[in-house]
Amino acid sequence: MDLFDAGPEHPGSRKLRYAVSAIAFVLLLSWGLWFFFLRYSQEKRTVKNFMDAVAANDMPKAYHIWNAHTDFTLQDFTRYWGPNGFYSPVKTYRLERAEQLPNGSSGVVVTVEVSGYEPFPTPQETIKFAQNREVSIWVEKSDQSLSFPPP
Repeated sequence: MDLFDAGPEHPGSRKLRYAVSAIAFVLLLSWGLWFFFLRYSQEKRTVKNFMDAVAANDMPKAYHIWNAHTDFTLQDFTRYWGPNGFYSPVKTYRLERAEQLPNGSSGVVVTVEVSGYEPFPTPQETIKFAQNREVSIWVEKSDQSLSFPPP
């Protein structure tokens, strides 16, 4: 008697095999969806709230979200993000990606593309699109404080 000559399969074992396969597929699919779409959602939300405040030119609110150390004052903050700051003007933005660099670190790097134009320029608007900037923002996982990424 060979392996392939075992005889017909019982209907109950076939149903069980299909049920276990379906459950495994659903678990794998849900993990994949979480991994690609929902991972770092809290950090992305924090950066979105921050960028909304910067785009609205509400520097005290943006500084509060930034949650900087006491030696980084609102005046220092405004030199970077204010109306005449290094990253200005910021009227619209687009979250590009979020990743944990290096692996196992205590924070997440969220990359944002900022633009001085409203609405956000499309690649067909080459002159406006060329003036966009990418900014990397470090989000500490423990307290959701923002800073610039470590070198």
